[in-house]
Amino acid sequence: MIARTILKQVELSLKTKPVTLITGARQVGKSTLVQGFMEKGFSYVSLDNIRERETARKDPEMFLSLHPWPLIIDEVQKAPELFDALEAIVNAEKMKNPDNYGMYILTGSQMYRLMNHVSESMAGRVSIIHMAPLSRNEILGREEPVFSFDPKIANCRAKANPLSAKQLFENIVTGFYPELYRNPLLKREKFYSDYVSTYIERDVSDMVHIKDKFAFLNFMELLASITGEELVYDKLSKVVGVDMKTIKSWISILLAGDIIYLLPPYNELSIAKRIVKRPKIYFSDTGLAAYLAKMNSPEALSSSMLSGRFVETYIVNEIRKSYLNNGLEPNFYYYRDNNQNEIDLVIVENGIVHRVECKSGVRFSSSDIKGFKQLDGSSYKLGEGAIVCNTDVVYPVEKGVFALPIAGI
Repeated sequence: MIARTILKQVELSLKTKPVTLITGARQVGKSTLVQGFMEKGFSYVSLDNIRERETARKDPEMFLSLHPWPLIIDEVQKAPELFDALEAIVNAEKMKNPDNYGMYILTGSQMYRLMNHVSESMAGRVSIIHMAPLSRNEILGREEPVFSFDPKIANCRAKANPLSAKQLFENIVTGFYPELYRNPLLKREKFYSDYVSTYIERDVSDMVHIKDKFAFLNFMELLASITGEELVYDKLSKVVGVDMKTIKSWISILLAGDIIYLLPPYNELSIAKRIVKRPKIYFSDTGLAAYLAKMNSPEALSSSMLSGRFVETYIVNEIRKSYLNNGLEPNFYYYRDNNQNEIDLVIVENGIVHRVECKSGVRFSSSDIKGFKQLDGSSYKLGEGAIVCNTDVVYPVEKGVFALPIAGI
């Protein structure tokens, strides 16, 4: 079994909060992760079990009396009625023991629905941990620090575990769901076909009645082909043939299931008038996006017009995972203005602004980072910059900016 970096964050949460909620997309490994705590005295119950689910919905107090803490409740979003009952038990225990940590571990794959119930009844008592698909670091079994701009660190990591262009596109097309690495006999196309069918039939149907599921699938396929691009609602509406209200609703569904996430535009008062204000859309897993975009082989993807978008998605995802897996909320943005100046990724950290370009090539110069200068007048301190690309070795691009290997993330 592949060791998950985020396990340390879960263990820390159990020592500091009564309730730990682990969110993330279907099949990212939440259940496998939490079942490991059964060896530490936790009982386990899944609300995929229809009888358990019905009891939890109809009589949450009875359900929790039948399953006393310390308890793992898997797929908790299927019985939102539990949250008030959980709050009552946590509050009662706190009256007896102020250090009532590690009472419950909850998992769920519909993030925004869960957040509503947490904010209503469990605020201050819950530690929320976002679990992403596997990272390359986890697959390699190596340490996963937060992404570093230090050229020496990047060079050392890249040399220890190099990544050729061919391997990069193989990783992108395969994706990062644990089951694909746990079972070598599992065919990628079969896995993703089943994944999409199950997601639409269970998760999507649970959240909203979609009369035309085929149209929703077409919508997902269209989005996959624009991963790494700006999200333009009216354009999507025209192509899919539904109104903008429906498009926005469908985007919310995909966000709730952690199928996609949005990167907001970077904004400061000094640049507010000239920036593009639309977010960029990224698929949380490149393998799912490649399947939906009908890029069924590394060769097909690498030679297609989508290759740059998918490499960018891969890089941003891996950097994002390094933050999430270390318990940090990524303050990630992108920059684009009316003069077509661009920065793929702007990272704001401790009052410092870092700038990143994501490229699929090898050799770059200062002309490739012209957009970086647009933030020279930032009210924040400017930190290091990087072009993360297919280079085998680190090299300077200009002062304070290095080309870093993708393998060094």
